[in-house]
Amino acid sequence: MSIRTLRRAPALLTVLATFAVLAATSAAPAADTESVSDIIARVRVPEASTPVRDRPRWRAPHKVVLLAFGGPAWSGRQEQFASAAAGAHVVVAGNLESAVSAVTDADVIVGFNPEICDTRIIDRAKELRWIESLAAGVENCMAVPAVRRRNLLLTNMRGVDGAVIAEHAIALALALAHGLDVFAADTAHGTWSREHAGRTAIEALEGKTMLVVGLGGIGTEVALRAHALGMKVVATRDGDRTRPDFVSYVGLSDELPTLAKSADIIVSAVPLTPATTGMYDAKFFALVKPSAYFINVARGKSVVTAALTSALTERRLAGAGLDVVDPEPLPPDDPLWHAPRVIITPHISARSDLPGEARWILARENLRRYAAGERMLSVVDLSRGY
Repeated sequence: MSIRTLRRAPALLTVLATFAVLAATSAAPAADTESVSDIIARVRVPEASTPVRDRPRWRAPHKVVLLAFGGPAWSGRQEQFASAAAGAHVVVAGNLESAVSAVTDADVIVGFNPEICDTRIIDRAKELRWIESLAAGVENCMAVPAVRRRNLLLTNMRGVDGAVIAEHAIALALALAHGLDVFAADTAHGTWSREHAGRTAIEALEGKTMLVVGLGGIGTEVALRAHALGMKVVATRDGDRTRPDFVSYVGLSDELPTLAKSADIIVSAVPLTPATTGMYDAKFFALVKPSAYFINVARGKSVVTAALTSALTERRLAGAGLDVVDPEPLPPDDPLWHAPRVIITPHISARSDLPGEARWILARENLRRYAAGERMLSVVDLSRGY
């Protein structure tokens, strides 16, 4: 069924049918039966242009350390990773102390943030060649001087959580556009208020313009869903104007001020780098329309919290949906809690009931590729930080 056909249906049916299509096509949970190639295509995983064997210090791994610092997700992973790199000794470190001891002669470390780039681990790993982050964000790794100085190979899980994070971004946008934040508060107080309803703007997303700042793995999934809801989607990305059919225009990062002026909803999906830290400041919020909504599902430090709070309090911004804030957790006395039309979720946009096996399948595939000297998946550009 085409989007055009869907949009002839009543509004509620449109939304339900659209998300049913998306769920079936782009957000299907990965199972062990899903092939690596299927996951790479579905998640849009980028592949390096050259084989890893061309790196000066590459060698087939002798030792791989899994930083399994808790959680049932690690159960049985040692055997799975060992099968991906025949001849490599795969060790599980369950805490920082054992990790520091285990990594002294490790070629590869695999794990989640923040432990994956703890300086105490990196500094002890003198034979380290490759860091495999099981998350998308790697700003803590980029903050470790040894990562760049030693030119370590760094890979991440770009796009693996993109679909569910994108759903969260759209949910925040819909909640604000339909005043659900106001009515949820009234519900909690047992209040049926026609007065509140009359003062709350109710808006349709169809026909509005969404600006996706950072058209990467997450941003692309956000754009797909916004387009399916009948929105015009524009975006920015760093150094690359390529775009999918569902995005009307892609500007470079320096075009952000111009694009922000006409956007009805602005979604931040940028990685945290020196260039993006504090990019949403007072000057930025002075540009946007008073009727615009700001959504952040990326990193809190990209926003100057005081500037956002002022924009909301002074009604120069219609509302904000934030899965990330700065600092985290946000102190109870921070004025942002009391700003009008703000919804804050505690950095949970990547969580869902999906099994999440795609992450582990891609991690094992990357280890297999590394051991064979092939082209790696989701290599982080150390000069850009993502």
